[in-house]
Order: sequence, then structure tokens, then C-alpha cells
Amino acid sequence: MSGDVRIDNEPGFVLHTYPFKETSVVAEVFTRGHGRVALIARGARRPASALRGLMQPFTPLLLSWFGKAEMKTLHGAEWLGGLIAPQGRALMCGFYLNELLLRLLARGDPHERLYDRYVETLELLAGEASSADFERILRRFEKNLLAEIGYGATFEVDADSGAAVDPAARYVYQPERGALRAQGGMDAIGQPGCPVSGQTLLDLAADRFERPATLVEAKALMRTLINHTLGAKPLYTRQLLRELTDLNP
Repeated sequence: MSGDVRIDNEPGFVLHTYPFKETSVVAEVFTRGHGRVALIARGARRPASALRGLMQPFTPLLLSWFGKAEMKTLHGAEWLGGLIAPQGRALMCGFYLNELLLRLLARGDPHERLYDRYVETLELLAGEASSADFERILRRFEKNLLAEIGYGATFEVDADSGAAVDPAARYVYQPERGALRAQGGMDAIGQPGCPVSGQTLLDLAADRFERPATLVEAKALMRTLINHTLGAKPLYTRQLLRELTDLNP
């Protein structure tokens, strides 16, 4: 292990695993101080392996690894406890968060504030019951995730004029430009962008999601921004949620 970088007892969560060779797995993890890391968990698929039950999503862990390459070697994992795993619809929402992190975070970039927000969001998902609560929780996380990776959107200013957004006006939101007043004061057919009300834009800027109309329009707008950031490949969990439940992130 000469020259290897060694990290000990780093808080983290498993986002996803896939088989590696005959008895091992690669665990894509999200850690507080080192961001997203790929770890080879050797022997984790053996029935007697102590790692077998730990390499699961939504399990708070202390992780230790070494290595110089992009894919590191896990040499220790300890269950931290203190977090109830989400269940039912909340569990599907948790998998949606994990897929967002896998798709949008580059390996090796630390995002401590986002990590803390992720833990808080899992706690909220485990404790809330209604679909409207889930919607609010997901929209806040999406907004914070985009801001954290450098795609933060400005919602309260007209991108053309620089004027404050009018809550009574209609806009179209273009990912590359921002909020543009809809032509003729309406959602003009053929005008590119996501149609949205000024009030929804101001609610998003202030993290207010009490209005049902804001929830509906914020979902469409966040979907537009995330799709623009991701590119052509759709999110698997979003499709699954659409098929299995009435909750559509």
C-alpha cells in the first residue's frame, strides 16, 4: 500500500452497488468530506462477510478506504445508527435522491452542505406521510443540489430586463437564460422554456411550497432544469415512480 492515500472513519452512505468479480461489489458512496467515491468491497457478497449487511442504501456508516486510483479499496465499515430508513413511497423518494447524486455529482468533489441536507432530507422522508409533504421535500432538495453543483437558478429576476419578477405575470423559464416574460403576457405557444407563474418563481426563491399551484409548477420547472443538466438519459427512478405511484418527482 506504499503511496496509497488512506482515509479512516469517514461518514457516508451507500448510493448504489454492483457486482465486482466473483465475491465482491463496487459501492458508490456519498461521503461528507470526500464527496462521491467508488469503493471495492472485497468479499462483500460472501454469506459470512461482515460487509454484506452494511452495503445497503440509507444506512449511516463510518467508512475507511485506501488507494490512489479513482476506484478505492474499502477496508472497514461501521454502522453509525441514528437514522430510520424511509419506507414505502418515502423509500422510492430516497432512491430518487440517490440516483440524482449518482448522476449529477462528480467523483472526488466534496459537498459537505449537500451531505448534511441529504441526511436531513432522509430524516424528513422517514417522518412525513402525505404526498404533498414528499413533493415539498423533493423540490427543496433538487433546488439545493442544483445550486451546490453550480447550476443554481435565479428565480426572482427577469433575465431580459433585470426587473423583479411580477407575481401576477406569466413567464417561461429557459435553463440557459432564466425567467423571461411570456410574450403577450401569456404562455405563448412555441416560446421555448417551461411555463411558470411569477408567483411560483418567487415562492421557489423563498423556499415556499404551500400553494398547490406552486407545487405543480415547481415540479415541472425542476424537471426541466434537471433534464437539461443530465442530458438525454432519463432517470430510472422517476419513470418507476410515475408507473408505481401517484407521486411524480
